[in-house]
Amino acid sequence: MTPRFSLGIFVTVLALATPHALQAQEAGAKPDPALIAKGEYLARAGDCIACHTAPEGAIFAGGRAMPTPFGVIYTSNITPDATTGIGKWTAEDFYQTMHRGRFPDGGLLYPAMPFASYTKVTREDSDAIYAYLRSVPAVAQQNRPHDLSFPYNNRSLILGWRTLFFTEGEFKQDHDKSAEWNRGAYLVEGLGHCGMCHTPINALGGNSESQAFQGGLIPMQNWYAPSLTSNKEAGLGEWSIEDISDLLQKGVSKRGVVYGPMADVVYNSLQYLNDADTRAMAVYLKSIATDSPRAPVSNISSSESSLLLSLGKTVYDSQCAVCHGTKGEGKPPHYPPLAGNQSIQMESAVNPIRMVLNGGYPPGTAGNPMPYGMPPFAVSLSDDQVAAVVSYIRSTWGNRGTAVTAADANHLRSVPLQ
Repeated sequence: MTPRFSLGIFVTVLALATPHALQAQEAGAKPDPALIAKGEYLARAGDCIACHTAPEGAIFAGGRAMPTPFGVIYTSNITPDATTGIGKWTAEDFYQTMHRGRFPDGGLLYPAMPFASYTKVTREDSDAIYAYLRSVPAVAQQNRPHDLSFPYNNRSLILGWRTLFFTEGEFKQDHDKSAEWNRGAYLVEGLGHCGMCHTPINALGGNSESQAFQGGLIPMQNWYAPSLTSNKEAGLGEWSIEDISDLLQKGVSKRGVVYGPMADVVYNSLQYLNDADTRAMAVYLKSIATDSPRAPVSNISSSESSLLLSLGKTVYDSQCAVCHGTKGEGKPPHYPPLAGNQSIQMESAVNPIRMVLNGGYPPGTAGNPMPYGMPPFAVSLSDDQVAAVVSYIRSTWGNRGTAVTAADANHLRSVPLQ
């Protein structure tokens, strides 16, 4: 893993990286270390490694399978190999691909590549990322053809998708907001492409700007990415800046812990950002929360739930209370509280069911190098027991979540782990 960057190094990088350095590198002169360091930092912010490196594969050599509702897309080789990678690309080629979603020859990229977010990246930052990618070891590995069903294997259809869902243009600063807020917005909306998961995806694989960050089920992964705007889900309006920053950078905070796909994002990307940038993201995320916490109305009535909740309490007391407390108070930051936990009470119960079934760990980070995990209970608990304990924690200690069924648990039990 690449060493974590400090704020001091990043400030130096910004000061030393210039267009002249990039031109010199393109001309074959000795690469500029400051420009490359800046590009590496930004590539981390964009989480490029997560998609363009296959399991057990060479870094940035592509070949990672990306299942979609339309078939499997295989990521491309972005090492500087002249034949199979981007070794013949210029900085202009790279920027146009990031900015416009088109290959240097004009070919259309599938929107699994988040160019709808990357279009907001500035030319200066694009050039730095390009310089960094030219510095990594070249790998001769042919790009694997996508395995898409008809008619989605016809790239010309992407023109229609682009008309509906793609707006080209670099990030525009809001001059009514602080520089810190704008930096956070740039990272969240652009390089971080957080909207790829936290905005609802429609049947065409697109999303609406009017629904930005309102949450939804992540296609093919069967994890729910909660709304970042609603305090009833993962909206951070009631969180402190410190707690948000800790969650982004360490993967744990006094208010919550990341699991599932978000744990991968923290591990591969966010833990490497400096304190100033994670704070800027926290400032922006806190600002987009638009409502006050208001629990949903539970559908668990006392007359119908006595057996369900009794079974759930029995399971909880024997399996969960030792870590999460007899009253759901938890032991933050390692064992998150369940009482009053918004993520437990969301309309979708996918995440708590999956956590009970599959367990998991938050990511190991510099700020939390030895994370505490949760064991899986898929083998030891039946579908009825899983449904009962999840229903119990969603409706006890003041929580107002709705009940889940054994069928819900059974469906997620058969979902492959991602």
